[in-house]
Amino acid sequence: MRAEIVAVGTELLLGQIANTNARWMSEELAAIGVDVLHHQVVGDNVDRVAEALALAASRADVVLVSGGLGPTQDDLTREAIARVAGVPLERHPELEAMLREKFRGFSGSAMPANNLQQADVPRGARYLTPERGTAPGLVVELAGGVTLYAMAGVPAEMVEIMERTVLPELAGRSGAAIVSRVLRVTGMGESAVAERLAELFEASTNPTVAFLATGGEVKVRLTAKGTTAEEAGRALEPLVAETVGRLGDVVFSTWNESLEETVIRLLGEAGRTIATAESLTGGGVSARLTSVPGASATVRGSIVAYTEAVKRDVLGVSAGTLAGPGVVSEACAREMAAGARRVLGADVALALTGVAGPEPHGGHEPGLIWIALETPDRAHARGFRVSGARDRVVRWAQQAGLDLVRRALDGSALPVSSTTI
Repeated sequence: MRAEIVAVGTELLLGQIANTNARWMSEELAAIGVDVLHHQVVGDNVDRVAEALALAASRADVVLVSGGLGPTQDDLTREAIARVAGVPLERHPELEAMLREKFRGFSGSAMPANNLQQADVPRGARYLTPERGTAPGLVVELAGGVTLYAMAGVPAEMVEIMERTVLPELAGRSGAAIVSRVLRVTGMGESAVAERLAELFEASTNPTVAFLATGGEVKVRLTAKGTTAEEAGRALEPLVAETVGRLGDVVFSTWNESLEETVIRLLGEAGRTIATAESLTGGGVSARLTSVPGASATVRGSIVAYTEAVKRDVLGVSAGTLAGPGVVSEACAREMAAGARRVLGADVALALTGVAGPEPHGGHEPGLIWIALETPDRAHARGFRVSGARDRVVRWAQQAGLDLVRRALDGSALPVSSTTI
């Protein structure tokens, strides 16, 4: 079954909001075996919306529309759908009564007159009464056996209609299931990952292999289609094993687990706690760790030692280190880690220091990073360089630091300095 998603809203074209609805809808449709072949985004203009819907209906079996079902003058999706279907809009008294009742429940006040347009439905269409919000969903059968589903653009309202009606109906029609596994890699670039998996990528049609580089890591998505989800899942297992075998321990998750989730899980399994001492990352590593549910059981705390004085007075970095190799050095990173473990009473301590840029610091060019780890039975430090803007340097430092902790916990080899410092 071929599907196309049409998102309506000038705010999407202006970049004022992200089109998260289309991403969510695509993921859910893929899970029930519906192939999404195209996305469109169109502004609040009835002619252009109608044109986009007609194009979608010409090349898909099902069209899903989000947005433009509100009560204001720029909510034109109903009118555009009626135009494409070649039918007039008709007001439904039962929907008008529903809207008035909802408004009494919302505020006890009378409903604005412009909300009445939400009771208008293309002749012959089916409407879906919302539990959230006031915009009824619409189901319209178009020429050529194409089914069009329209729902509000507000994400929670869209999800409600999708989960309650659209997905169950389409699942019954698709006759197939698509299952994906996302393997996550850090410490290896996208081109190197693609090179190691080239044969798999070129030879496989079901399952398939795809890559996405983002934020200091690479996601490898493996996707299989079968008559059932169980069948598709079984087809994936050999490819998962082959992929991990080719990439090695740069794979930190085979279940789309983030790096911070992996670290928190491993800490919990080992019964260990962690503390961080952060300079160039400014608390970013700690923020990522504490964003994981249950992190309070393992995260002791963080010291953002952005100044030389805090490194000295709080973490105990020695005067000799500060006056000699300086704050961007292996010695400083090691002493920061030792100080964080001592001050915060943690089993594992991670320290990060370096030059984020854009200006040099302490005689060092931007992109120089030192990270250090201390546990009850080992201490390790690593220096490396990252090119690019300040946010890229900081993100890669975070990734390297978290991955160092991950490797220490799961028994992978600890990396050495990757450049001459």
